[in-house]
Amino acid sequence: MKEVSFIRRNIDKWKAMEDTVDNAYSVSPDVLADAYQELTADLAFSQTHFPEARITAYLNNLASALHNEIYRNKREKRSRIITFWTREVPLTMWEARRLLLASFLIFVVSVVIGAVSTLGDAEFPRLIMGDGYVDMTLENIEKGEPMGVYGSEAESPMFFRITLNNIMVSFRCFVAGLLTSFMTGFILMQNGIMVGAFQAFCYQHGLLWESSLAIWLHGTIEISSIVVAGAAGLSLGNGWLMPGTYSRLESFRRGAVRGMKIVVGTVPLFIIAGFIESFVTRHTDLPDVVRLGIIVLSLIFVVGYFVVLPWRLYGRKETISDHGNQENRETEN
Repeated sequence: MKEVSFIRRNIDKWKAMEDTVDNAYSVSPDVLADAYQELTADLAFSQTHFPEARITAYLNNLASALHNEIYRNKREKRSRIITFWTREVPLTMWEARRLLLASFLIFVVSVVIGAVSTLGDAEFPRLIMGDGYVDMTLENIEKGEPMGVYGSEAESPMFFRITLNNIMVSFRCFVAGLLTSFMTGFILMQNGIMVGAFQAFCYQHGLLWESSLAIWLHGTIEISSIVVAGAAGLSLGNGWLMPGTYSRLESFRRGAVRGMKIVVGTVPLFIIAGFIESFVTRHTDLPDVVRLGIIVLSLIFVVGYFVVLPWRLYGRKETISDHGNQENRETEN
């Protein structure tokens, strides 16, 4: 890579790092550490290919300044447990927003595939969900309890079993990234096809509305969290599959750290989803307006936390940086 191309590709990032140094007091230690690691990787590249260039001296000075800020602010506050979910996870989601979109699109397309396949072949749900589950559902329909599966087990054991299973699914989505992003995509497809097939199966039996209320009562949070975990797996897989200007090892490490933050951030949501599925979904006699209200509130929460909050925090960070630069310019004047 030529020096000019190297500078053009990274100049905006380096300017943002200058803002980070100027406003280090308002930036979390993890963000500072990530910026430092990224900057030192660029410095190493510049020292190797352009050892006498001015850009190398510039990067070395910037890395030194950032290093000093890290050690000046290295002590973490006791509120880290709170800021992890209120700042670190949302900001990480902003960095992974394209991966989240890719994960969402894979899942949605898979849902459509599952639904269309079921409408075209009535035996398709048996292939996806198994004969036992389909036969049990048909028996419940005959009894007048189509969603009776949610009341077939005591609440507490069901809560622990479902919550643990969902958390394991999310970690499988993440760890599958070790076998490239395609494996994470495959797991997302499996889950999406299953949802689409079951919804189409219920539609064929005149139960689309009832099944939607039952499934999405807990599924709005649960399935959304699986999609988010898919973004974590894509981050891990892309880390070593597409290293960019980093070494493959460094790119993999960064992808792994980002993905782990995301997947750990979904754990409380799986607990909430497990609670709803175990203690609320079974009550199919609840008024539709109540169940629909829970679904809408869950959707607002998911979109707010994983989409709106990351955007607002990123915008606030940019505003702080701009304000800090303005103050610096006024001081210089």
